[in-house]
Amino acid sequence: MVTSEYAVGVIAAVAFAAALYKVVTSGQVGEELQGIVGRALNVQM
Repeated sequence: MVTSEYAVGVIAAVAFAAALYKVVTSGQVGEELQGIVGRALNVQM
């Protein structure tokens, strides 16, 4: 990639990461993730 393409790619990646961070840290999604992790840790083997 040339420098301008690289810059656009980096900006797009940062924007995607910021949007993903907002979704993951939202209240409902956070509760769901905690529930999933909690159930995974409490699995009987």
